[in-house]
Amino acid sequence: MNDFRTWLTTIRSVMGRIDVTEKLKRICLFAFLTGLLLASCQTAPEKKTYQIGFSQRTGTDTWRKTMLEDMNRELSFSPEIDFLVKDAGGQSDKQVEQIQELINQHVDLLIVSPNAARPITPIVEKAYQQGIPVIILDRRTDSDQYMAYVGADNVEVGRTAGAYANTLLNGVGNVIEIGESPGSSADIDRHRGFVEAISRHPGIRLVKKLEGDWDKQSFAGELTQLLKSQPTIQLIFAQNDRTALKAHAICQQLGLEQRVKIIGVDGLPGKNEGIDLVERGILKATVLYPTGGKEAIRTALAILQKQPFKRENRLPTTLIDSSNVRIMKLQNDKVTEQQADIEKQSRRIDDLNQTYTSQKNTLYFTLGSLIVAILLGGWALYLFRTKQGAYQLLEKQNGEIREQKDEIERVSQQARLATEEKLRFYSYISHEFNTPLSLILTPTEDLLSKKNVSQHDLRNNLSLVQKNAYRLLRLVDQMLDLRKSDAGKQRLRTAEQDIVTFVRDIVLDFRRKAEKQRIDLQLLTNLSTQPVWFDAEKLDKVLFNLLSNAFKYTPRGGLIHVRLDRLDNQVRIQVQDNGQGMAPDEQAHAFDLFYSGTKSFNLAKGVGLALSMEFIQLHRGDISVQSVQDKGTTFTILLPLGNQHLETEEMVGSTSRNPLFQHQFLVEADEDVEAQKPVSLPAKQMGTLLIVEDNDELRNFLVNRLGAEYDVVAESTGEKGWERILEIIPDLIISDVMLSGTSVDALDGLELTQRIKTDLRTSHIPVVLLTANAQMENRIEGTRAGADVYLTKPFNTTHLLETLRTTLINRQKWQQRFASDFSPQSGNRQEKKFLNELTALIEQNLTDPAFGVEKLSREMGLSRVQLYRKVQALMDMNVMDYLTEIRLKRAKYFLRETNKPMAEIAIETGFNSAAYFTTFFKQHTKKTPSEYRKSPVGA
Repeated sequence: MNDFRTWLTTIRSVMGRIDVTEKLKRICLFAFLTGLLLASCQTAPEKKTYQIGFSQRTGTDTWRKTMLEDMNRELSFSPEIDFLVKDAGGQSDKQVEQIQELINQHVDLLIVSPNAARPITPIVEKAYQQGIPVIILDRRTDSDQYMAYVGADNVEVGRTAGAYANTLLNGVGNVIEIGESPGSSADIDRHRGFVEAISRHPGIRLVKKLEGDWDKQSFAGELTQLLKSQPTIQLIFAQNDRTALKAHAICQQLGLEQRVKIIGVDGLPGKNEGIDLVERGILKATVLYPTGGKEAIRTALAILQKQPFKRENRLPTTLIDSSNVRIMKLQNDKVTEQQADIEKQSRRIDDLNQTYTSQKNTLYFTLGSLIVAILLGGWALYLFRTKQGAYQLLEKQNGEIREQKDEIERVSQQARLATEEKLRFYSYISHEFNTPLSLILTPTEDLLSKKNVSQHDLRNNLSLVQKNAYRLLRLVDQMLDLRKSDAGKQRLRTAEQDIVTFVRDIVLDFRRKAEKQRIDLQLLTNLSTQPVWFDAEKLDKVLFNLLSNAFKYTPRGGLIHVRLDRLDNQVRIQVQDNGQGMAPDEQAHAFDLFYSGTKSFNLAKGVGLALSMEFIQLHRGDISVQSVQDKGTTFTILLPLGNQHLETEEMVGSTSRNPLFQHQFLVEADEDVEAQKPVSLPAKQMGTLLIVEDNDELRNFLVNRLGAEYDVVAESTGEKGWERILEIIPDLIISDVMLSGTSVDALDGLELTQRIKTDLRTSHIPVVLLTANAQMENRIEGTRAGADVYLTKPFNTTHLLETLRTTLINRQKWQQRFASDFSPQSGNRQEKKFLNELTALIEQNLTDPAFGVEKLSREMGLSRVQLYRKVQALMDMNVMDYLTEIRLKRAKYFLRETNKPMAEIAIETGFNSAAYFTTFFKQHTKKTPSEYRKSPVGA
């Protein structure tokens, strides 16, 4: 109806825009309604041909659910069948009522799965006598008045189980049988078949048959008693797999699961069903008892369609044990998979049918519209031709607008990505430049603030300033090269030179550094000389970058080999190390500008490798990388021989290495000093300070500068820092925001701060963050992570020292406040939670004289040392003093507010005797309990 109104509105709107007579309008509307009427006549819903009623005893167990699924699956191929299902919930009276309802509905065929044979027989006979075909499914009735029966032979099921029991027991043993629903045909027939089978073997004795329902465990007590009283029982035959699983649980409780073997019936797929239980070894075997749902529907369709059918449909059974359970499971999985495909195809067919119906309706509507078009005739054609030019122009404009919109979106996306890259670039630039600037300005300010400076301090600080000045010079040089490359102003200045001598000189520049780090540095070549046209300054920078990276990521005692050889018309230079290597994604993006992968970004590495590729490509050569994580990395450079590939202006005749760059080379070769290990100093007055900083020089400077006032411990990564925090529980933490790490889960400064502030053991520790990012959003991010102080680089040493002192003084004020009130109403949420839990645990165990620090730390989930340092940091008292305060507070309350005798008060406050309580109380209050009770309030 909504579609009809929409189309009607559209037609009226179109006719309203064109100047036609009222008569034409009525003709068009009549034609449209005619087409719509044709469409509605063709989409009348299809009526069902037959009604099949199904009455089942219950649908809650897996076997019956599987039966219903099989029936629905078979009915999916017969959409003309209306399938009515009634579930009696295991009640015979209710099933009789439901069958009567189906009879009253005049169903064409009735399928009945009886709950019990005798109560259901009369109503089934009534339906049969009224001419309704009846199919009996699974269990029989006490009458033969039915059209067909579908089900397995329960006697054969019992025989199969009995024969397998003889195989398991080798003809000798005692057996217990657990039946089905008492009085059901399945219970009677299976028992008869089982007894018949084992009676052929005199050595097998049926000790007792227990009554059991699949939904109850009424046999549990009797089975337990039998297993305890008769230890010779070796096998249990359960008439269904659920009963078998419950019997196994009883055997498991008695420790008999290995001795007592269990056989079940049903053999359904799925978790905790027969096939799964056999595969897991819980059951020795299960007898496959088919549901018959599919066969029942096929028989029903044959009856309704007047086709031949069998009156007695015996379903085959088989035994599933360890020899064939795997095959059965695979077959069931395959059937399930195929059924899923069938259902998927069915849904697809439904979708296609809906599409077909929609297209059919559209077709009829189109026919109506065609009639309108014919009636309008030439007049409409004239209007169309008149306005065709305007429509084409409008479509063209719409297309241009769409293209412009797409282009705007594309440019906007590029601009957004470019902005993000720009912001990230500035962030990295700030970090890379501010760290050496901190190591230049901070030592300089430190020297200027001292009245007397020793020659040793002066030389060390100036050396640090010099190294970081050269580091800044190299970074600036790289940024200028990058700017030239982006602007397309990089030009080659090549000359024919001996590549062997050139590479050997560069490797020798790193010799001292290799000796200090005990790295095996070698140039491996079989060439004595090899002339190559190349730009010495640019190739010098490429090899320097590759060797610097190799030294950075190669551990002490490792190897770095430079190989030089000739391949056809190319020279190959390889820089190989056995360092930490790269992950696959890092290897794929090794030469991408600013790519960092799982590690923190390093400007020298990111720009250096990107420039290296740029310089090698200027030589018409190639550079590549091969790396295996934790095994090493090999960079390969290929340079063409001869000068045919060079332009005339690129051949200058002679070039040489930049002397400034050689000097820088020597300085850089000595910059990786070994990180100083934390010095074990006597405890300082201000407390323990942990520094987490990945730059070795800045970390060592802070250790030396702050070591005079604090016990300083230093770590280079966030992971190591976290481990050390849990080990020592420091009083204060200084951390850089951007920390490098080798693992995928490496922690940066913000993540480390967040972990510190959310962990109950460390939430009280103040954190000072050092960063090159001074923007407000970065400060907000650091504060949100939980940082107490946020300092930007380069920082002033005096300011840092005063900040640390002020932070610790504020912490002491909090200690005093916590110590004066055991349940503070403000402050850090984690600290309040910690103190509330601590106080609650003490008060709960106050009456236990043995309750002390060991039990308290165990209950709090902390080590003894962590608990001691946590309480000391929060309250400026040890744990025992805090426990004493609570005992005294409770004792004072009892003495003032109650009339309890001293012995009872002593017990309730955790003392073994009243005498010891009196002595303890007097030591801490200078009064005996009696004196305190008699003294006025406030005295």
